[in-house]
Amino acid sequence: MSSATSTALFACSRCFSRHPFEELSPGEQLCKECRGSFPVVKCTYCRSEFQQTSKSNTSSICKKCEANVKAYGKPTACEYCNIIAAFIGNKCQRCANSERKYGSAVTCEQCKQRCAFDRHDDSKKVDGKLLCWLCTQSLKRALARTKQHLSSVDKHKHRSHKSKNSHKEKRKSDSMKGNGNDISMGDVPLEKKSKLNPLQGLFSDPNSSDHVVAMTQLKETIASLQKKVQQKEMELLSKDKLITELKAQHHNDTTDLRIEMKNKERLNETKFSLMNSKIQNLLKEVATLSKSAKRNNKNVKSLTNDNSGSGTDSPSTN
Repeated sequence: MSSATSTALFACSRCFSRHPFEELSPGEQLCKECRGSFPVVKCTYCRSEFQQTSKSNTSSICKKCEANVKAYGKPTACEYCNIIAAFIGNKCQRCANSERKYGSAVTCEQCKQRCAFDRHDDSKKVDGKLLCWLCTQSLKRALARTKQHLSSVDKHKHRSHKSKNSHKEKRKSDSMKGNGNDISMGDVPLEKKSKLNPLQGLFSDPNSSDHVVAMTQLKETIASLQKKVQQKEMELLSKDKLITELKAQHHNDTTDLRIEMKNKERLNETKFSLMNSKIQNLLKEVATLSKSAKRNNKNVKSLTNDNSGSGTDSPSTN
């Protein structure tokens, strides 16, 4: 039984063509052709990458976040990672699950925010660093880009080595042909020999001026490209530093705003309680005053009645 028939094949979720499991994309299980026709997009809310499944629907929100938006409305910023993906409470689903599994959050060694979770497993760390989810994803993408760049450089070197070997073989065959022509054309004069084979001197001499010029040009281009790569790397490092500083500043600003809001709420509560106590005291005073006024009115009425009664009952004198 052959190895091709023994290996299990899996169907693409889009075109239903069968491929090995390694060739299908994780999550959506798409083949290379479907992956090429539909791009990979980052979700607006949870910042995870997903494959678009239709050209008509070009939204940048994954299926999970769409369902959560329909169920709970638009999310708020997570108190740990500051990603706008907290649909329930103040934490996103990723940070809530990580806190439930691995305990409270610790500071990330890259972005210096309190959004990483220690799994107590060195194999889960990236380059021996304890990073948060966003930093691990960005570092993995950078490592993948460097590996791809190195593989392309190795392929280019292998091709150049092959071309050099083929060029040497061609020179050898041309030199052998030139020697045969020299033997067959023994009676031909030297001027006719040079006219018949004018390129023989170029192929026979590997240290000619044309080769030297080409080598120097290639060396100069390689040096300029290396300088450009170094400049781009420095720019990327400076941008990463700026991003981390902005994230830290944003985190500090949000914490300061939360503290100010809490202080204002406390002040408003104290003022509200004071006003309520004053209103209650004033109501009590009004009630006591109204009672005293009623008593005074009753006393005045009784006095007037007494005076009128005494005036009518007095006897008449003859």
